[in-house]
Amino acid sequence: MSSSRAGAGSLPARFAAGLARFPLPSRYWVAYSGGLDSHVLLHLTAGLASERPDFPEVAAVHVHHGLLPEAERWTRHCARICDELGLSLIILRVDARPNPGESPEEAARTARYTALGELLTDGCGLLTAQHRDDQAETLLLQLLRGAGLAGLAGMRDQGRLGRGRLLRPLLEMGRDELRRYAVDHCLTWVEDPSNEDQRYDRNYLRHSVMPVLKARWPGADRVLSRSAGHCAEARDQLLALSDDLYASLRQADGSLSIDRLRRCSAADQRLLLRRWIAAAGLRMPPARVLQQVIEAAIPACAGRVPQVAWADGLIRRYRNGLYLAAAEPATGFDRFRVIPWRGEEPLVLSDGNGELWIERVGKDGIDPDLWEGSAREVRYRGGGERCRLAGRHGSHSLKNLFQEIGLPPWQRERIPLLYLDGRLAAVVGLWVCEPFAATGPGVQVRWRR
Repeated sequence: MSSSRAGAGSLPARFAAGLARFPLPSRYWVAYSGGLDSHVLLHLTAGLASERPDFPEVAAVHVHHGLLPEAERWTRHCARICDELGLSLIILRVDARPNPGESPEEAARTARYTALGELLTDGCGLLTAQHRDDQAETLLLQLLRGAGLAGLAGMRDQGRLGRGRLLRPLLEMGRDELRRYAVDHCLTWVEDPSNEDQRYDRNYLRHSVMPVLKARWPGADRVLSRSAGHCAEARDQLLALSDDLYASLRQADGSLSIDRLRRCSAADQRLLLRRWIAAAGLRMPPARVLQQVIEAAIPACAGRVPQVAWADGLIRRYRNGLYLAAAEPATGFDRFRVIPWRGEEPLVLSDGNGELWIERVGKDGIDPDLWEGSAREVRYRGGGERCRLAGRHGSHSLKNLFQEIGLPPWQRERIPLLYLDGRLAAVVGLWVCEPFAATGPGVQVRWRR
């Protein structure tokens, strides 16, 4: 398994050089499906780890999609290979069944990357086995979908995933190279029968289109991948040139200024909207969605609250701001839920509403005596709640307080409310109500959305 004896142009040497381009993580997770490509990736990574004492810890992760009867056999195969390599393996079981209107490939991809993103902690890197042929197929798919520059840039060699980084060290290597390496090193792998099903667009390109292109242009995969690289470079340059304009549109709450957007050309509006969506970690919507935002949301009257949705996200207009959010769960949000909380440990809120925890602060928190001696509950707005703020006369309805600070209506029902012994004590992240406010050191409830 040694790579140190390989020549500079060998696959192990090129892999090591490619990996060196990325920031060194605290741990490498290798996404291991059991197939040829991911087995080569696992073998190369384990080889480097065995040679370099300073190499980060390596472990494998296998996503069990639960769609095919062979899945349990693949899991056993992955466990055996990892045991032979001396690597630990984690199995993530996901529900990859598609929702109505969702393609099977899209459902499986979403389930897989969601689970992998949740696995990664700060400083971890996830290695995946996409290679040059995959990049060429991606470019062709994007061309046939009428994609713009961002789509034609194909897959990035690295990016954020969860709290870690997604790394693709094989993007410059071809499928044939990986197969030769696997055969030379007597690797064994599983074959997914769904990869032969040409009802799926990528499989059709792989089995029926790419062989024809390569018969006429033997370097087609290399040339197409290079074109994706040119598009990626142009995309990055365009984003860099738009830095100042984008910064001028961003408001303190993360929204985009309607007034400033209206002064931009339609082309600049599309660029800024794509940049905004990408920065939020959401997949790009179809061009028609962006056009709806430009034609319906941006020019709307200030009193209206239009919204434009796609599978992954939602864009809304409120006052002088354009707001972006991830698509809400199909189950909906239960605003009548009452959640008991002891307070010592962080509280993970249901319906994807984030996490609460406490910090001891020097001022502006909850009176610690009242905190310690009370039963604590987290609720949401049901209507009619009032809060008396320190330094202001009388109590005020939450509706009026939210309007006063310009909080968009759809965000109001998701603001956690802290109750002590059944009385509203704090609107988390905004206000502490009298008589619960501390006059000195106190307890501050934090909310990570």
